[in-house]
Amino acid sequence: MLVLALSLGWVPGVNVPWGQLFGASTSDDTVQHQLKVADGFHLELFDDEVPNARFMTITRNGDLLVSQPKLGQVSLLLSDRNRDGKADGKRVLIDGLKRPHGLALFEDWLYIAESDGVGRVPFDHSDGRIAGSYQKVVSGLADTGNHWTKTIGMGPDGWMYLSSGSTCNVCAEEDPQRATIMRFRPDGSHFEIFATGLRNSVGFDWSPKDGALYATDNGRDWLGNDFPPCELNRIQKDGFYGWPYANGDRIPDPDLGINGSARIQQKIKTSIPPVFEFRAHNAPLGMRFLRSPLQPAAFRDAALVALHGSWNRDVKDGYKVLALHWGEDGQIRAEDFIWGFLGEDRETVYGRPVDIAEDVRGNIYISDDYAGAIYRVRAGTASGADTAPEDKRAPISAPKKPLAIDSSAARQGAQIFERRNCTRCHQQLPLKDLSRRYTIKQLADYFDTPTPPMPNYGFSNSQKRALAHYLMEREIKGGGRQLEHFLP
Repeated sequence: MLVLALSLGWVPGVNVPWGQLFGASTSDDTVQHQLKVADGFHLELFDDEVPNARFMTITRNGDLLVSQPKLGQVSLLLSDRNRDGKADGKRVLIDGLKRPHGLALFEDWLYIAESDGVGRVPFDHSDGRIAGSYQKVVSGLADTGNHWTKTIGMGPDGWMYLSSGSTCNVCAEEDPQRATIMRFRPDGSHFEIFATGLRNSVGFDWSPKDGALYATDNGRDWLGNDFPPCELNRIQKDGFYGWPYANGDRIPDPDLGINGSARIQQKIKTSIPPVFEFRAHNAPLGMRFLRSPLQPAAFRDAALVALHGSWNRDVKDGYKVLALHWGEDGQIRAEDFIWGFLGEDRETVYGRPVDIAEDVRGNIYISDDYAGAIYRVRAGTASGADTAPEDKRAPISAPKKPLAIDSSAARQGAQIFERRNCTRCHQQLPLKDLSRRYTIKQLADYFDTPTPPMPNYGFSNSQKRALAHYLMEREIKGGGRQLEHFLP
């Protein structure tokens, strides 16, 4: 009876996209005639058979990994090497997982954020195969209640970041890990809460301009069609962002904030307001800063945000991808990047964007868990976008992301460097341009077969990794940073 009442619009403030529950699909014809993309880009349907497609990451080989939480699996979609606009193939990479959501690639590991923890598995980028056994590095996370998804990302500081939503619409959480962004070392150690008061920060990314961490956040429900706003927050360590006591720019919540204690009023006063507000109930999920040099100049360093779309409004809203542009004064301007997922009648739903990924050639991928699809956006027109044969195109060098240095490992590496008296030789043979010539993994592997006169010390894997992190950190922080800065 409740479902009937909801479907007939008898419950105020509810307008559910029912295809999410009963299943929906899309087609090339729908994409061509219904969906629109910003000028200067071309949109196409990359794959229309990826049920419950959620978060994505791209391998070094250009293939796409997609999480499918309801199926308990992660799938691999082969890149479009034959240039027909479609994935060249698809297969399940790993299954039997507990509602996997966020994905991250670091060194030769694939990290998967399940609803109750984080696991990692060795991954071979060259052939897109699992290269070892799956192991949990973080366990025991709570996944009850409304917002069970976990999103993961590797920060430029060498920490792995993890978001966890609230159990409820609005409540004082008993579990301090809920409604937060947390972080830990890649091996699962040093787990800590990084920021709080974030009701459901499903998407986050680091700005290529200043390295700042930004995260979307979904505002609470049942306060009307137009309040509260959903948010984009600039995340600071130990920052508190208002929920459940305040909404938007420190506006006290009618349930838990207005008549709150002096302690709660002080928390509201000192909470960090959003840097940008989305329309109420638009449900911003994944976000991605564009980094490829092949993007049009106006979109380089812009962030794309997927608006999943409303259900707690009388008239549907959202259902699009926005582009956010930062002005020189720090102000953020939004424009539609992909729209048409919501029909002109404001009722018919054709898709619900979830996440965004970008490869070094400028291909932008958008997942859609409503239609079970992946879309691809490329700069140019349908006839002229990236049509040269793969083997004739000039290689593209995208700006490198900052190296993810593990400072704890670097300190261990400094101790190894000192014990082996490496300075004795390297005063005459200075180490230069390591970050240009090697990844951290490649440098660690180098120690197995070093170039004479360097001896093979028979380092363990952990020692090789520590030494590589130390040498890279020493270089990127100026080269002249002395050894004693790294030692206790």
